[in-house]
Amino acid sequence: MDYIVTVQDAVTAFADFMEPTNAELDAIEREMPAILADVDLLDVQIITLDRTPTELDNRRIRRARRRLFTALVSQAANGQRGGVA
Repeated sequence: MDYIVTVQDAVTAFADFMEPTNAELDAIEREMPAILADVDLLDVQIITLDRTPTELDNRRIRRARRRLFTALVSQAANGQRGGVA
């Protein structure tokens, strides 16, 4: 008979002491405009997956891309590393 055992690393990987640091939370907060803009772009693209995009859909996609690029440029201008793309 084979016994099922847990792997210790998997069990302790999410222990209370493994919370994100304040610096990591601040970095996420600084990147949030780009993250949200990327989510908006994905939402618009998902809407058009099962149909031919209309002119309104195309405008929504262009606007969402501009918002994402603006957020990424702003993030880069502030000297932040990383990004969403």
